[in-house]
Amino acid sequence: QLQAYGGGLVETGGSLRVSCGDSRRTSSNNGVGWFRKAPGKEREFVASISWNGGDPKYADSVKGRFTISRDRVKNTVYLQMNSLKPEDTAVYSCAAARGPISTADPLMYRYWGQGTQVTVSS
Repeated sequence: QLQAYGGGLVETGGSLRVSCGDSRRTSSNNGVGWFRKAPGKEREFVASISWNGGDPKYADSVKGRFTISRDRVKNTVYLQMNSLKPEDTAVYSCAAARGPISTADPLMYRYWGQGTQVTVSS
């Protein structure tokens, strides 16, 4: 099962790294994506990475500030978030894609993990 963790409270301009653990190796050969949902808003794509750590994709709103990576030995995908803004406040969740590719399309994701709260104070 996928499980996001590492969220917390950070000030504007700060950094935080959230992780997506996969205890059952569900996503070993799959792309993995990060999505977020803020109160009163629709879930939105944040970043994705292919099964072998290639083809990273980012939402325009986080490009240049967030970096996605994965450690296949530890079966963990990371999202490094820098220069955080209050509008980044949301529950961040990870998901395993149906195939090996990196994709921003939520319909291409099969396994969704529980999220972790990220709060950026102004």
